[in-house]
Amino acid sequence: MTPKEQRVTPQGAFRDATHDVTNQPPPLEDWNLFTSDTALREAVAREGGTWGKERLQTYGALCGGELQAAGFLANENRPVLKTHDRYGHRIDRVDFHPAWHRLMQAAIEHEIPSLPWTESRPGAHVVRSALSYMHSQIEAGSGCPLTMTFAVIPALRHQPDVYAAWAPRILSGEYDPAFRPAEQKRGLTLGMGMTEKQGGSDVRSNTTRAVPTGAGGPGGEYAITGHKWFFSAPMCDAFLVLAQAPKGISCFLMPRWRPDGSLNSIHIQRLKDKLGNWSNASSEVEFHAAHALLIGEEGRGVPVIIDMVMHTRLDCITGSAALMRQAVAQAVHHCAHREAFGRRLIEQPLMQNVLADIALESEAAMLMSLRVSRALDDARNNPQSAALARIGTAVGKYWVCKRTPMLVNEAQESLGGAGYVEESILPRLYREAPLNSIWEGSGNVQCLDVLRALAREPEALQAMQQEFATARGQHALLDQAIDDLQAELADHNDMEIRARRLVEKMAVTWQAVLMQRTGNAAVFDAFCASRLGHDRGRVFGTLPTGLPLKAIAERAQPLLESGNN
Repeated sequence: MTPKEQRVTPQGAFRDATHDVTNQPPPLEDWNLFTSDTALREAVAREGGTWGKERLQTYGALCGGELQAAGFLANENRPVLKTHDRYGHRIDRVDFHPAWHRLMQAAIEHEIPSLPWTESRPGAHVVRSALSYMHSQIEAGSGCPLTMTFAVIPALRHQPDVYAAWAPRILSGEYDPAFRPAEQKRGLTLGMGMTEKQGGSDVRSNTTRAVPTGAGGPGGEYAITGHKWFFSAPMCDAFLVLAQAPKGISCFLMPRWRPDGSLNSIHIQRLKDKLGNWSNASSEVEFHAAHALLIGEEGRGVPVIIDMVMHTRLDCITGSAALMRQAVAQAVHHCAHREAFGRRLIEQPLMQNVLADIALESEAAMLMSLRVSRALDDARNNPQSAALARIGTAVGKYWVCKRTPMLVNEAQESLGGAGYVEESILPRLYREAPLNSIWEGSGNVQCLDVLRALAREPEALQAMQQEFATARGQHALLDQAIDDLQAELADHNDMEIRARRLVEKMAVTWQAVLMQRTGNAAVFDAFCASRLGHDRGRVFGTLPTGLPLKAIAERAQPLLESGNN
């Protein structure tokens, strides 16, 4: 019997087919995350990363193809802790699905953790951030060990002998997941342990103790005893750890294995059962006289670790911007194909308003990430750029991370029920969205760090003011916002109470300046009108009338090579 004959049956009889599937968008897969993203391509070129175009195209295709599928598998198959082997020996090993290892391999081979340290040309941080931006769109969990492996290099430089011994394998561009001593591996990954139960962000209250086993001092061996309430990526080969040494809080490199080839006394108590970030392992640990090497001077642990934290905070901006971009791409792609009430959703005026609004927010977040990256590139020879990077990471982390959950939810709503089911990537993005606002210091910590920079580093404020000055005279609302911000900064009364509002103003004003540099008058004007005007809405989809909403939304639409947009 043919399919047609099966469907022509007497009334009331069983039918094999109840309906035809229509009015559904094609899946957004096998796409290039670089060539399909107009705003990203323009920003990379503008910030000095043109030389990386070919490698970005290559990785963009990999992310939109093989790695996109691996991201789903890695999150469906969470890591498993093995505290003991079958004979009862303590091993404290975390096992991962092959998809996780493929994601890590691809990222490390494409130099996401190493590029700025192995490539000295201008724009290296920009290209690296663009690579990370694409990777985090398809799998955010692996960003944790990748970020820490990247960010550990500036901290290790405080101890040249340790750096010389460890950096070549950290920067090798090879992924080696084998469970064996670092000296026997081709490539290494690094984790971090700062947070304790009683302290949280107040690391100076840490109780974990470090005792020298010999002469001590910089590069010396110590035995560390204590705990960490959050120990990031416990499968890594070594960790930066803060502990109380005889002269105060100090920074240590703690390997997984002792110099004699035995396992170090890092006992994993459990893996955290997290809201999201399922593919990655986060843990609680205890140290029982664990072997570690002092990085820098005793009592100088916070300044050492801060060099790492600034770079991890950049990745919080980049990672959150990536979640925004993937959510916007999914929403605009869906609405460009789905019809309702006789028109495609992207042609409906109110939906245009929503899509254009989240597209503006996404682009502004990405621009801030690449601008801070450019500042890091320039910081080697320009003190003002170094100051801008220091304050910019805190300003950007606060604002971009705060905006991400709201935006991802709005993108979900654009898909309706389809955005709430696990076959879609949007539920995973939504679970991931709050993480970066918590990791590496909550919103309050970021705002207080901004106040600290303003008070102690006059060059940081000067660098930010110079950024604003470049856009003077380009839009009346932006000029007014700059003036208002200057007045706020000059008022030192109750600054701590006003810190969130102050940092928000700094962030949005800066984003408007960066939008002006795009050269796209429509997105710049729309951003100023909606973010700097006095009648700005508190939810997305409240752009004022008279703006080219459809054109702004379509700018964010993934440009698929097949032409099937």
